[in-house]
Amino acid sequence: MRYTSEMEKAMQGSHGIGYEEYQLKHDVRMEVEQRREKEYVKSQRMIADIDRKIF
Repeated sequence: MRYTSEMEKAMQGSHGIGYEEYQLKHDVRMEVEQRREKEYVKSQRMIADIDRKIF
């Protein structure tokens, strides 16, 4: 997969690493994906809390 400069900027901004390093190093990729999963779960909980307050 070819990556764009926008993808590189997003990886640097969000995770502090380059896309190539993410792609090549399994341990780095796992850390990033675990962080993404935690952020996703946190956002889902926030949405559920807001929904409970509204309804």
